[in-house]
Amino acid sequence: MRIRNVVKVMNFHSLLRVDSARRNAEKYFEYEKEITDFADNILNNRNLILDKKILKLNKEYKPLNVYIGNDLGFCGNFNTNVNDLAKADSDIDKIIIGKKITNEKNNVILSMTKDEYPSKIGEIEDILYDAILNAKYSEINIIYNHYYNISRIELRKKKILPIENIREEDSQEKKHHIEDFAIEGDINSILRNIIVLYLSYEIKIATENSFASENIMRQTITKESLKKLDEIEEENLRKERKEINNKNFKKVLENFTNLNFKEE
Repeated sequence: MRIRNVVKVMNFHSLLRVDSARRNAEKYFEYEKEITDFADNILNNRNLILDKKILKLNKEYKPLNVYIGNDLGFCGNFNTNVNDLAKADSDIDKIIIGKKITNEKNNVILSMTKDEYPSKIGEIEDILYDAILNAKYSEINIIYNHYYNISRIELRKKKILPIENIREEDSQEKKHHIEDFAIEGDINSILRNIIVLYLSYEIKIATENSFASENIMRQTITKESLKKLDEIEEENLRKERKEINNKNFKKVLENFTNLNFKEE
């Protein structure tokens, strides 16, 4: 009974966390959209002269991958596919988020638990800034379990750099990007920081989405566990009833035997 209560609590908390993670992902998605629009206005503005090479990466270099798993168990093979892919990417530089994603791999440049992630965002952004400034990688990818809906969760590899098609086009007409800007400082440095912020929010969105996926899987497993516990409990009750019935029958039989013996 104690185990059942624990599983019920886990099931309930998983449902709450799914909703919370989904709301956070939607919030960060709105931030990402605003940052994307702002970067788009700067990058493609006719009134600004930019060195477009600041966003060009070296195709000859290796990628940088961000692997997102989780800290807790009881969620099936949530981390297995991410771990397998990280293990296969032996020569690729890695940022690992999640205690269940083992960091005993080559080329791990930063590793943290999911709980530590909020306090490590600055370190991640420093790595991203350095990657852009020095064109250290051919691309940057996020690998995580993507939540589509309650019945669809898939391992996803999302490329977040290079940003080749940041320009958004309205369905009716293209943006002209002729807004005037009053700028103090190095516009290329400003753009570089905006792109880092954009990439950082991409990782935040993936982390929240992964959190929703994790709790959907945990909720499914705890639901199945509760069903299994019900079956075990029902089977135990059936056995108890059978034992009681057998004892009662044996007692009746003994009484009947004693009654016949007295008559003789």
